[in-house]
Amino acid sequence: MTDGGGADGLRDMDIAVPPSVPSVERLGHELAGTLGGKCQPHNLARGVYQVILEPPDRSGPPHAIDLVRYTSSIQENMEDRDFTCNALALALDHPCLVNSDPDDWPLPAAEWAGDLIDPLGGRRDIARKQLKAVNDRVFNYDPGRLLRGARLAGQLKFMIDPEAARQIRRDAPLLLQVAPERIRQELMTILAMDGARGQLEVLDRLDLLCRVIPELELTKGVDQPSAHYWDVWNHNLHTVEYAELVTRGHQNSAIYSLAPWNSEVEAHFAQDAGDGFSRRTVLKLTGLLHDIAKPQTKGPDKTGRIRFLGHSELGAEMVTDRLTQLRFSSAVVSMVARMVLHHLRPSQLRHGQEMPTPRAVHRYYRELGDVAVDTIYLAMADYLAAKGPEIVADHWANHAKMLADLLEVGRIQAPAQGPLRLVNGHDLMQHLGLPPGRAIGRLLEQIDEARAAGEITTREQALSLAAQLK
Repeated sequence: MTDGGGADGLRDMDIAVPPSVPSVERLGHELAGTLGGKCQPHNLARGVYQVILEPPDRSGPPHAIDLVRYTSSIQENMEDRDFTCNALALALDHPCLVNSDPDDWPLPAAEWAGDLIDPLGGRRDIARKQLKAVNDRVFNYDPGRLLRGARLAGQLKFMIDPEAARQIRRDAPLLLQVAPERIRQELMTILAMDGARGQLEVLDRLDLLCRVIPELELTKGVDQPSAHYWDVWNHNLHTVEYAELVTRGHQNSAIYSLAPWNSEVEAHFAQDAGDGFSRRTVLKLTGLLHDIAKPQTKGPDKTGRIRFLGHSELGAEMVTDRLTQLRFSSAVVSMVARMVLHHLRPSQLRHGQEMPTPRAVHRYYRELGDVAVDTIYLAMADYLAAKGPEIVADHWANHAKMLADLLEVGRIQAPAQGPLRLVNGHDLMQHLGLPPGRAIGRLLEQIDEARAAGEITTREQALSLAAQLK
């Protein structure tokens, strides 16, 4: 029996079933019935069944119990595992399991560590903080372990054994055999960690990252104008880093303390955006992808200056295609595509030293909707990743203040909806004698803009403006 953690946030326990048990599937259903869960096939090729147990009141991630048969000895089961730190077992009839209350788990190591079944040296490698493959065939047996290895190393703060790293690079092409959903889950789990940029660099050194997102390969070595410190590849990676840092909350830092932060913003980024991951993690994914179309759009403008015209539009199309292939939910695909499309917009709202007009701010929030706040933080990360170590403190302070004001004005304006509007479509049709149609919608938008700009405040003023606009 081993205990581990899955990429999808499950708290899992693995049970190795001896050959004396006639049916693993039947055992799974009996266990599910006893514990009040459900049993389902998990990996039929390996004969694995999984029992899923929801915690009381669904107050956390579900528990999972994986059951798989071994045919000769427990060592056979250990040798079918991925890494030595996961090839440890404890007999189910061990007193600490039989006599304890599951609510007291995890139990003190002193009660069971001395009785672990450890044929492959897993305890030694844990002590060394080393991720070591159990044999030379582990990735052929299950190519999903390629990403799992990098993810485990990041989560556990382990070093990947040089031989295991060699095996991963050798077997990296096998990643094409892995289900897109599993790849997506491993990638997002890595992005959810603190220090995600470093983990992405490890993925690249293992020849995995550009197999997950092939479009990134073309960004390597693509130079940018002098306003950028790094090439496109490194700029994308550092945008992930800065997206993480500007959403970390209050910090004692001359740079990151300027990023606006309050309980409302903190709650916003903690929200589940889809696929079980937070807005903060989706923001980091967007940082990785936001300039993905720069290689295809690089070229001189009429003055000979190198530009990347249309990279936001093409990038939105490219990330939609790639994330759809990786089986991201439509909600996450839409969020990322819209942020990529509009990632330059918050910084472009200001003209020279003039702050954005209330009308411009209103249009920004109206058009970006539920990703308006996220895109402002993406713009902060993009700015910091463009300047890198050459950032000028005063320039950044000025830029951060503009984005903070954009957040505050947007919060105050809070685009009116439904009964909060000065007038509705029925009012306009009745007052102006207009039929239903797009013209009514356009008039309502212009009335909302005028209200946001402080030009009108009453229903009568709104109707008068509508008559003029008609």
